[in-house]
Amino acid sequence: MDCRLIWRSAMSTRMTETDWANTLEVFRACLPRRGRKAADDRLFLEAMHFFTVENVRWRALPERFGHWNSVWKRFDRLSKAGVFEAFFDTLAEMSASAHLIQMFDSTIVRAHVSAAGAKGGSKARRSAARAAGSQRKSTPRRTILATSSRSI
Repeated sequence: MDCRLIWRSAMSTRMTETDWANTLEVFRACLPRRGRKAADDRLFLEAMHFFTVENVRWRALPERFGHWNSVWKRFDRLSKAGVFEAFFDTLAEMSASAHLIQMFDSTIVRAHVSAAGAKGGSKARRSAARAAGSQRKSTPRRTILATSSRSI
């Protein structure tokens, strides 16, 4: 199963507290055992839901979900750890919850423009002293105009 998230229909139809308790129990069981515990798993899942339903960029997540970069880092870390695959596999096995699952994939998660493959970092530039002591690499326009022939 691809790494995808989240059950839009379930959240948009107002999950009950029992549904949330079951979902969070499954989600927490899929989390890695290492590291510190997250502040609020339900809020994180609601942020993922908002992200997919509203089709917004990470930076556009409302502050009520926490800082956008923290949400993104957690999503990225859990995604790489295979948490979402285990989460959805477990939910799919639960026949009562299987109809609640709707996935998302990389067609929804958009990369930032700077992630389009261009090489990053600063470009090497010549120092001002070195540039002043060297010859020009091009001919000034006024020189070209002054030396061009005006033949008929």
